[in-house]
Order: sequence, then C-alpha cells, then structure tokens
Amino acid sequence: MRNPANKHLGIEVDPELHRKLRYVAKYEGRSINGQILYLVRQCIRDFEEKHGEIGPDGQ
Repeated sequence: MRNPANKHLGIEVDPELHRKLRYVAKYEGRSINGQILYLVRQCIRDFEEKHGEIGPDGQ
C-alpha cells in the first residue's frame, strides 16, 4: 500500500536511458523505481558526507 505522505515525482527519460536503467535495475534485483530511489539515496548520502547533513528546512 502506498504511503499517502510520499511525494510523487514524474520524470521523462529517453528510450535508450530507460532501457539501460531497466537492465541495471534487473541485474541488481530492483524495480526501476527501486533503482531510482537507491541512486537518489546514494547521491544524498554522498552529498551529506561531503557537506554535512541537510536539515528539515532544506539547509
């Protein structure tokens, strides 16, 4: 069941990028959505390690 507090993020990608993302996601045992969330979390973790934690107000 979806969490009603979650935000929806629609993105548009070209067919080649979608094909490659689907391949990587399947290889790593994730859905495409799961793979995108994994990459976003990894990006934020790396950013916070370098620049400090992002606070609740976005600063």
